[in-house]
Amino acid sequence: MKAARLYGIEDIRVEDIPIPEINEDEVLIKVKASFICGTDVRFYKNGLPGNSDQPLVAGHEIAGVVEKVGARIKGYAVGTRVGVAPNYGCGVCDLCTSGNSHMCLESEALGVSVDGGFAEYMRVPAAAVAQGNISPLEDSISFEEAALAEPLSCVYNAYEKIGIYPGDHVLVIGAGPIGLMHIRVAFLAGAAAVYVTDLSEDRLALAKKLIPEVTVLKNETLDEDIKKYTGGRLMNLVITAASVSVIQESAFKYVGLDGRVMFFGGLPKGKSIVKLDTNEIHYKQLTVAGTTRQSLRQYRLCLKLIASGRLKVSDLVTASAPLDDINSIIANVAAGKGLKSVITI
Repeated sequence: MKAARLYGIEDIRVEDIPIPEINEDEVLIKVKASFICGTDVRFYKNGLPGNSDQPLVAGHEIAGVVEKVGARIKGYAVGTRVGVAPNYGCGVCDLCTSGNSHMCLESEALGVSVDGGFAEYMRVPAAAVAQGNISPLEDSISFEEAALAEPLSCVYNAYEKIGIYPGDHVLVIGAGPIGLMHIRVAFLAGAAAVYVTDLSEDRLALAKKLIPEVTVLKNETLDEDIKKYTGGRLMNLVITAASVSVIQESAFKYVGLDGRVMFFGGLPKGKSIVKLDTNEIHYKQLTVAGTTRQSLRQYRLCLKLIASGRLKVSDLVTASAPLDDINSIIANVAAGKGLKSVITI
C-alpha cells in the first residue's frame, strides 16, 4: 500500500509498504479521508515527537471503511463506513474509566504515537477498538465531514470546559478553521454576539463570507471596537485560536469583569512561556482554562451534530489532494493558505 511516512524535519516520503497485519482483537480501516492538522505541520517543521527514530505515518483526523475485523471483534462489520477518534488510554485507570481516556498518562494516539491515516490502510489497535474509538457513520455524513469531527470535538471540549452562555459576547482571536469552529459553537450555544480578529485580511473576509452573522474586528482598531461593541464592558469570553504567544498575553485586556479566557492550542516548543499580569486575573475575577484533545463522548456527539446539520463543517474544506501530493499540501497549510486541507485516498 501507499503510505506517507515522516522521517524527520521536512522529510516525508510516500512509500510502498506492506498492508498492516491485524490480530484477533484489531480492525483494519481502508482510509478515505485524512485531514492535515496543525499538529502534523508541527511534526513536519520540527521533527517527530519524543525521541523516536522510526518513521511515522501521521494523520489523526480520519474516516474510512472497515476493511477487515479480527476474529474476536464484535460490533463492527466489513464495509461499515466509520470515523476514527485518535486518542486512547490504558482502559483501566481512573481517567479512562471516567470517560477521559484522552487524558490517560499512558495514552496513545493514531497519527501521533502510532501510525495513523496518511496511508491507504490503517490498523486500529486492540485498546482503541475496545474503548470505542471506531464510530459507525450515518448515511447523511460524508467521509470528509466525519474526519472533521476530530478537530470539531477538540473545540467542543473547550466549550464544555470554559462555558458559553446565552447573551455572551465572545471574541475569537484567529480566523483559521479552528477559529471558525469556535465561532459556530458559540452561536449554537446562544452567544449574543461573536467577534473574530486576525492579522490576515483574507482569512477575515473568508470568515465573514462563511459566517455572515460574525462581527469582524480589524487588528488596527481592536481596542476601540471592543469597547464600542460592548459598551465598555469588554468580552465575556476570549478564545485564543492561534499558536502565538503575544495573542495569549493580550487576551486579558479584552475580557471584562468576571469573564473567561480559553487558551486553545499549544504554542511552539520554546515559545510557551508568556508574560501574564496576574492582577488582571485577580481583580477582574477571571477564569482561565486550557483544553487538549477530546473525549470519545465529545467525538461521537460532534459526529451527530455534523450529521444532523446543526454544525456545518463541509465549507471549511478548501483543498483536496491525493497522497502523492502530501508534501506540497502540507507546505500550503504551513503557509496558512486556505482552511482545511484533506488527503483523499
